[in-house]
Amino acid sequence: MGRNLTFEIFRYNPLDASSYPHMQKFQLEEHPSMTLFIALNLIREKQDASLQFDFCCRAGICGSCGMVINGRPGLACHTQTCDLPDHITLHPLPVFKLLGDLSVDTGTWFRNVGQKIESWIHTSKEFDPAAQEERMDNELATQIFELDRCIECGCCVAACGTARMREDFIGATAINRMARFYIDPRDNRTPADYYDLIGDDQGVFGCMGLLACDSVCPKQLPLHDQLGIMRRMVSMESVRGILPEFLRKKMQGCGHSHCSGKG
Repeated sequence: MGRNLTFEIFRYNPLDASSYPHMQKFQLEEHPSMTLFIALNLIREKQDASLQFDFCCRAGICGSCGMVINGRPGLACHTQTCDLPDHITLHPLPVFKLLGDLSVDTGTWFRNVGQKIESWIHTSKEFDPAAQEERMDNELATQIFELDRCIECGCCVAACGTARMREDFIGATAINRMARFYIDPRDNRTPADYYDLIGDDQGVFGCMGLLACDSVCPKQLPLHDQLGIMRRMVSMESVRGILPEFLRKKMQGCGHSHCSGKG
């Protein structure tokens, strides 16, 4: 027999006038290799069919099952119960709109931020559907892929002190997304364009440097490294015309080997 686990789960349905925020306890026997994803499905199937939580892939790819696990944002499908104490407390991710119980609306938040930072390739080239895809060398493709692995689970946003206090802060994942476009040679934007998008306290200067985003990212993205790189880039852009151009460009080095031609 496995351990007897106690789950204390946040319950509240905003669409039900009779519902109120409270914690509800469930008991469940632990099985080998049990994840929180499996445990929550067992609770919903055998104890309370009304329990709301999100899941899709159960492989750490879709990002749907983000929640606060014993006070720390994480993915239910990535979290094994054997790594947790026998009393497990689950809350929905903060910052995002609550849909019910452990389910939150991350999609609207990420869509709004994506529009705010113009999260697409900006180019003057006309698209030719018959042409071959533009080639790039392997090193550059690997750098872009590394920054493009974000699954938009919302864990970094939920762990961010600034995002908890300010609704207008775009968060580490959005700044990481901007770094991805900055090193992409197909994107024609200049450092001045990036400065206009993220060069304020809603962007790179809003971060308090607590490193929580790095700590909780399930894909182990270098979020704070990229924030530092983009902050340095826009800082140097802000002193254009003050510092000598050769010195500004030298100090502006983005930390990637393929963005020296920008600006």
